[in-house]
Amino acid sequence: MPSVSECFESLRDRARCALIPFITAGDPDLETTAEALKLLDRSGADLIELGVPYSDPLADGPVIQAAATRALQRGTRLENVLEVVRQVSPQVRSPIILFTYYNPILNRGVEQFLKQVSEAGVKGLVVPDLPLEEAEILLHPASTWGVEITLLIAPTSPAERIAAIAQKSQGFIYLVSTTGVTGIRTQVQSRVKDLLVELRTVTDKPIGVGFGISQPEHARQVADWGADAAIVGSAFVKRLAEGSPTQGLNSIAEFCQSLKAAMSPT
Repeated sequence: MPSVSECFESLRDRARCALIPFITAGDPDLETTAEALKLLDRSGADLIELGVPYSDPLADGPVIQAAATRALQRGTRLENVLEVVRQVSPQVRSPIILFTYYNPILNRGVEQFLKQVSEAGVKGLVVPDLPLEEAEILLHPASTWGVEITLLIAPTSPAERIAAIAQKSQGFIYLVSTTGVTGIRTQVQSRVKDLLVELRTVTDKPIGVGFGISQPEHARQVADWGADAAIVGSAFVKRLAEGSPTQGLNSIAEFCQSLKAAMSPT
C-alpha cells in the first residue's frame, strides 16, 4: 500500500482525479466493513476514508450520524476499527485514511494513538475538529510514524487562512464544498470552482473536494474544475446500510464503479 502522497503523485502523473469513498466502521457490522474496504478497492477507489464512530460527530450530517450511532450501539470501538484495518490493509492497494474526531486521540495520547494506527496500516488522518492553531500537536509526530495529517479548508475561510492551512496540510488538502455538515445534496456549489483556482495560486499540493458530493455528475464536475480528488461519504454510507449486508455491498460496488466511470477521461 503506497502512502497518501505517493498515491496522489501516481494519479497526477496519469492526469487522473482520485475517487475517495467514505464508510463508517461497524455499520452495519465490522465484518461488512472489512468486506466493503476490499470491495471498494476493487471497484475503482483510489484511497478510502474510514470513519471511526463517535458519539458527538459535529461535522457529520444525519446519514453518517445515524451510522455512527448504530455502530456504537453494537459496541464498535477504536480497537475494533484498527483490527479491521490490520486485517485488510495487506489485501488492498488503496491507502486507508482514518476519519476521527480529536477526543479518541486525546484519550490515548498523541504518540500512542499514532503508533497504534500506523502499526495497523493507516496511512492518513482527517481530524475535522482539529483547528490549524492546534494542528502542530499532530503534524510533527505523525511524520515519524508515516501517517499524513490532512487539514480541512472551509468555503468561508479568508485568503490568509487558506494559505496557512495549505502550507501545513499533509498528503492532500481537504476542501469542504459547502458550509455546514456532511450530507447528500443536489448540486455542488459553484464557489468550489473559485476556491480551487484560489488554492492553486498558493499551493501545488493535491486538493480533494468533499461534503455534498453524492452523484456521478458531481464527481465529474469537481474533476473538470481541476480537483485532484472527489470525496463521497453519505451516499456510500446510505447505500451500505440499506437492505441486507450483501445487498449493501453490491450497491456500493455498483455506485463506486459509476462514480469512477464518470470521472475517467473519455
